Amino acid sequence: MPRFTLRQLEYLVAVGDTGGIARASERLNVSSPSISAAIAQLEAEFAIPLFVRQHAQGLSPTQGGRRVLDQARRVLKEADAMIDIAADVSGTARGPLAVGCLVTFAQLVLPRMRRGFEAAYPDVRIDQTELNQAEIFNALRRADIDLALTYDLDIPTDLQFIGLVRLRPFAVLSDAHDYAARDEIRPEDLAPLPMVLLDLPISTDYFLSLFDACKARPRIAERTRDMAVMRSLVGNGFGYSIANVRPHSDLSPDGRRLACVPIAEPVRALRMGLLTTQGAEKSRTVRAFIGFARDQVASGAFDAIGGEPLR
Repeated sequence: MPRFTLRQLEYLVAVGDTGGIARASERLNVSSPSISAAIAQLEAEFAIPLFVRQHAQGLSPTQGGRRVLDQARRVLKEADAMIDIAADVSGTARGPLAVGCLVTFAQLVLPRMRRGFEAAYPDVRIDQTELNQAEIFNALRRADIDLALTYDLDIPTDLQFIGLVRLRPFAVLSDAHDYAARDEIRPEDLAPLPMVLLDLPISTDYFLSLFDACKARPRIAERTRDMAVMRSLVGNGFGYSIANVRPHSDLSPDGRRLACVPIAEPVRALRMGLLTTQGAEKSRTVRAFIGFARDQVASGAFDAIGGEPLR
């Protein structure tokens, strides 16, 4: 009878995915010695080396290690399915839940939702991942995540979107900008000004499409993939930017005051919601998270970021 645990297999897969003990430790919030010991025990149990250390590249699986890793992933997936069965039989949500979130608003939404959900369902353990839109699609299809909080941007037909709130686009400006005191601003007024573009897959196309109706092209002066960097660039006068989620503070990370001015309609608003694979709601834990998210909308938890509940 093999003498290893699911926890050891989880450590093994984390090392295989991240390519190192330290990075696996950060992902799992487990000490590096614990992970090293688990790998050593598995190698002793299987009587084969699972990883080799490559200079400047961390740990790489051996040929046998790759086969063991593939099987370990299947075993862990089947174990999760058994937990889903038990949850359905017992009528309670329990077990792990892998939640992805669009990187542009993850820091504003997911930690609070996660804390509330885990308090309501103490038998569920959430593993969160921040991704761009294209990465979310791939992670769902590979079953790396169970569901994701994101926008309705270019949703593929094989995935299912559950809308929660509507978010109008707004211009992010330095508080000292001439347009900062306006009630709203038109895309044609923004087009000649220097723009700090939040440059992420799929999201970029949406921001640029807001200028299509006025047949203008924005003057992109800066590009960044980081929301915090974008806010600091705007606060220091390098240009305006566009976003859909309002931060809880009107200060940039380096202390500069910002203004958020709605972009005049007609422009396309985005819907924020939950994205899943078809049939994911068969899992009681996934259903519980969807229900919790809808309750959060009804309670006004999304009001602070500018969310208008979908009817």
